[in-house]
Amino acid sequence: MTSPDAPVRITVIGAGVVGCYLGGRLARHADVTLVGRPHVLDPIRAVGLTVESGEGEGDRIHVPAEQLTLAETPESVRHADVVLVCTKARSTAAATAAFVPHLRPEAVVVGLQNGLHSTDTIRDGVDVAPVLAGIVPFNVARTGPATYRRTSAGEIVMDAHPRAAALVDVLRAADVPVRTTRDMQAVLHGKVLMNLNNAVQALSGLPLRSQLLDRDLRRCVALCQAEANRVFWAVGVVPKVPVTAPARLLPTIMRLPTPVFRTLAARVLRVDADGTSSMYDDLVRGRPTEIDVLQGEIAEMASRLGLPAPACERVVELIREAEAAGEARRRWTGRALYAELTRARRRA
Repeated sequence: MTSPDAPVRITVIGAGVVGCYLGGRLARHADVTLVGRPHVLDPIRAVGLTVESGEGEGDRIHVPAEQLTLAETPESVRHADVVLVCTKARSTAAATAAFVPHLRPEAVVVGLQNGLHSTDTIRDGVDVAPVLAGIVPFNVARTGPATYRRTSAGEIVMDAHPRAAALVDVLRAADVPVRTTRDMQAVLHGKVLMNLNNAVQALSGLPLRSQLLDRDLRRCVALCQAEANRVFWAVGVVPKVPVTAPARLLPTIMRLPTPVFRTLAARVLRVDADGTSSMYDDLVRGRPTEIDVLQGEIAEMASRLGLPAPACERVVELIREAEAAGEARRRWTGRALYAELTRARRRA
């Protein structure tokens, strides 16, 4: 690592909404390099990077461009103490192959992506430095060419490891909640369980808060979560979710009448009024979604185990149809989507 007086050198691979938000928060406390595409980096070069937490003007941070290193290729990894991998799950293998020739044995790599196996994919390509799994539970929106706003709350969780200490310290100095755990598999499964909501929100087109206050849409999520819980229990994993209720009760809570749900889930509902999921953003921008590592993962695991997962399977099909339809995609009401998933279960 760096000398005690030198700032931690952090390279973000895949500087999208999450990577830019974290880079902006960390830049006052670390030497930050963002590796990304020109359409993301060029506006930052022009006006600097601004990050917001949605908690008021006092938490708005502007980082001049000259305080960041911006690059389209990952050669800067050769100087990094910490490498944060923030690419989409489908890009993990290619991104790892690109940065690993430059990786120092003294560094640590942290995967902050969706999916159960993204960090395993990084590990498959890295043999010179430790690779830790992590999750980012909050959503981030790009609200301007070089402005990124966190639209929901949550605490970053990552594998406990001695080399994680410097990153944990700098995250805390930047007021980014973080903790480490020795049960990361349970946390990763819990993140998937919570993120099954993303596809339902994307199909509805409603902002997250409005979608979560629609009981029929919550029932759709509950169908998927119930299937996921059965699959996870079958493989011996008890998911850890970032709410007070145990994972097995999430489907029951999602089915509750909205006034009761509003009371029990007050923390979950603390999201920006216009906040959306990353899957919805992908549909809007015509990009492939991460449905394969969410409902798609549940459907695949269920198939291997001989368990039914008709709701997850149908959601995968509907997201694929939405990807193909582009702007002409259907915006599903809660009633229509719940009826569609119920029919899928009856056919199974």
